[in-house]
Amino acid sequence: MARDQIDMTPLQSRDELVAWIEAGVKPESEFRIGTEHEKTPFTLEGHHPVPYEGAKGIGALLEGMKLLLGWEPIMERGNIIGLYDVTGGGAISLEPGGQFELSGAPVETVHQTQSELMAHLAQVREIATPLGIGFLGLGMTPSWSRAQIPAMPKGRYKIMRNYMPKVGKYGLDMMFRTCTVQTNLDFSSEADMVKKLRVSLALQPIATALFANSPFTEGKPNGFLSFRSEIWRDTDNARSGMIPFAFEDGMGFERYVDYALDVPMYFVKRGEEYIDVSGSSFRDFFAGKNAALPGERPTLSDWANHLSTIFPEVRLKRYLEMRGADGVPWGRLPALPAFWVGLLYDNDSLDAAWDIVRHWTAPERQALRDDVPRFGFKARIKDRYLFEIAKECLILSHAGLRRRGRIDHLGRDESRFLEPLERIIETGRSPAEEMLEKFNGPWKGSVEPAYQEYAF
Repeated sequence: MARDQIDMTPLQSRDELVAWIEAGVKPESEFRIGTEHEKTPFTLEGHHPVPYEGAKGIGALLEGMKLLLGWEPIMERGNIIGLYDVTGGGAISLEPGGQFELSGAPVETVHQTQSELMAHLAQVREIATPLGIGFLGLGMTPSWSRAQIPAMPKGRYKIMRNYMPKVGKYGLDMMFRTCTVQTNLDFSSEADMVKKLRVSLALQPIATALFANSPFTEGKPNGFLSFRSEIWRDTDNARSGMIPFAFEDGMGFERYVDYALDVPMYFVKRGEEYIDVSGSSFRDFFAGKNAALPGERPTLSDWANHLSTIFPEVRLKRYLEMRGADGVPWGRLPALPAFWVGLLYDNDSLDAAWDIVRHWTAPERQALRDDVPRFGFKARIKDRYLFEIAKECLILSHAGLRRRGRIDHLGRDESRFLEPLERIIETGRSPAEEMLEKFNGPWKGSVEPAYQEYAF
């Protein structure tokens, strides 16, 4: 979540960077589930992008949400750019092209994730509908060019916008045209973190295939099932990807810190101002050698902000963040946390999942990651189709959720949230393939019906 941290203590040693991440360790009884999801606002009339300014803009939407919820506004240079729930810990923030993100509060069960989502949708609709704004649940905007999409008034995005074209082909598409759903999960020790990180990294392509939902660019099929996932392959490879070092001996908090120290920075925040330090490393900043801030040393806030600008398929902060899935319509959103909770929060399922992936090599994992945006379930690793592995993982996740035994008021456990994924496995078709069939059939070669069928 793009909320900048405020802690201005200057850092003295690398150990403090490690300790900051290590502070995420917690007993299993305190494990929580965080879900973040983005959706693309569009004008109900004409299906255009929504500007920030104006009586019916994104700023007005946030002002309305502030009045309705009573949440704290997050301001930048006089503009409202987000909201924060002081009591529950949830937040609403804006992505660069106006994508509206709910960063959910840390909750105990997927049932609570579902409740939070339903409440959020009701609140957003109440404010957005009178403004003539709808929201789309796809991994990428299906009909707009990059030039059509208005920029949001956030300083950090301006710096990213200038830097992105220098380091990859698709960075601006990532910023302005994509949406994701992410799940954040806890670990009980360094060893537990490493095991969960390895399993979830290796299996991230399964989430990509199950949630693949971005087959259109500017009104036409783009040749991919998850073009959002393809975009990440050429956004900025110095800060994204499958981080193969995570599978090497000696992996732990320190090894991730060493990786993060060398990832190029975007910005340093001082007061209201974002200082462009793009391309320089945190390691040099740490040594007092940042050209923009000579002799100055970073603070814990700088470190927390820097960690939030690293984008591997699974990201380590004080929790693990699953980053491989396209944004989807609301009915399928709780399926992502359910899938990963069943696999990673149940030790038997986690062990079984590790057995599936532990013999894969770094080049094999990479090839699977490279193939999945185009081929989905038909991608292969060793001599197996991803489809078979996805099926196996879904069974493991289901069993894990049943063993967790978190029951709702009707006596149902969390495995019910996997139903949309089980239907996908039954038909053998990803959501994107289903959408392409509609495009070539009842939609008669137009993506416009998506604004009804895949809206929130």
